[in-house]
Amino acid sequence: MTSLKDKTLFITGASRGIGLAIALRAARDGANVAVAAKTVEPHPKLPGTIFSAAEEIEAAGGKALPIVVDVRNEEMVEEAMKATADKFGGIDILVNNASAIMLTSTEATPMKRYDLMNSVNARGTFLCSQKAIPYLRKSSNAHIINNSPPLNMKAKWFANHVAYTMAKYGMSMCTLGMAAELAEDGIAVNSLWPATAIATSAVEMLGGDDMMKTSRKPEIMADAAYAILTKDSRECTGNFFVDEELLAAEGVTDFAKYAFDPGSTLSPDFFLD
Repeated sequence: MTSLKDKTLFITGASRGIGLAIALRAARDGANVAVAAKTVEPHPKLPGTIFSAAEEIEAAGGKALPIVVDVRNEEMVEEAMKATADKFGGIDILVNNASAIMLTSTEATPMKRYDLMNSVNARGTFLCSQKAIPYLRKSSNAHIINNSPPLNMKAKWFANHVAYTMAKYGMSMCTLGMAAELAEDGIAVNSLWPATAIATSAVEMLGGDDMMKTSRKPEIMADAAYAILTKDSRECTGNFFVDEELLAAEGVTDFAKYAFDPGSTLSPDFFLD
């Protein structure tokens, strides 16, 4: 498959950042996108709402369904999946992009934040995947992409932020297990992770302007996701892709275009040796 034209994507956390970038890349092909996120009213510190994202998607050539979804709420997820399928005739792709982060030690992590990270990241990915499967089974080329890292069971990836690592690895374990579970159904399940920091609102809040300057634009993740989603789902599953490695294998040689601040030294992302 070489295009996402008329394919329907359900993207969590698509009102901004990587989720929106993936949506816009698909929209340029004429795809349908469910913008499944919580932001309805403009946030004082974060850009974008589900409605502004929908406008951008339609301006890029796609069709959009802005829909309020808290990935921790089973009923909301079920209703959102049904509304998406009713509007567009089905669901072909699920992108589990919504995530929560707090890089703190064990003692410094409030249980409220522990619960949030594990509910959004690990549980949210499991829940959205579970509810999408009946729709994906009907697709001719069904994909799930989880925005999560390769599983690397070294202590250094846990030591400084045990709770966050557990939550993100929970997403990756969904990839590992569901890829095997759903292979006979022709539903691909892959993880995608950036080689460098990505210039998103989360990165800006964590590291400010200095970290943004050493990041790449979200478009690199969008192009990598597009490369996955246009592959045969029966032949591309169970992978833990890294954006730069994947795009290099696809023949991309110019990575300078993705730099947020050309000339700055890039910051490697977490979880990669």
